[in-house]
Amino acid sequence: MGKMCYIYLMRREPKTIATNRKAYHDFHIEEKFEAGVVLSGTEVKSLREGKANLKESYARIKDGEIFLVNAHISPYTCGNIYNHEPKRERKLLMHKREIDRLYGKVRERGYTLVPLSLYFNERNRVKVEFGLAKGKTSFDKREDIKRRDEKRINERESRSR
Repeated sequence: MGKMCYIYLMRREPKTIATNRKAYHDFHIEEKFEAGVVLSGTEVKSLREGKANLKESYARIKDGEIFLVNAHISPYTCGNIYNHEPKRERKLLMHKREIDRLYGKVRERGYTLVPLSLYFNERNRVKVEFGLAKGKTSFDKREDIKRRDEKRINERESRSR
């Protein structure tokens, strides 16, 4: 009998391109969602170089479609005159049902869609993780800082014993 060779494909870990750490500081994230992003060729190449920034970006629902607004993807370094515009609106790919559900939530006072991270998934597709968020007040932010400091002090004390 002939020998059989099995090839096991390694599952690739999602490669994070950019994170929006300030979102966790400024918002209460109530629910997380994932969506694909419609990009041009030079945008993908720029993302492979890790040149993206989600600071002050958000998602907006317009005419039954969802868009990523104000996300900065730097122009590709080896690009030419056909390079992309860095802060253009980028369409997100989600099921219609999910978009309708999100639209109902966002219409409520105080809710917004905040991107949390931008990454390549296992199949090398660019995905954005965003959260349905409600803004924090300055009091909430101070409480979080106090809680974090207390936790840090307790851990330090338990290590020293």
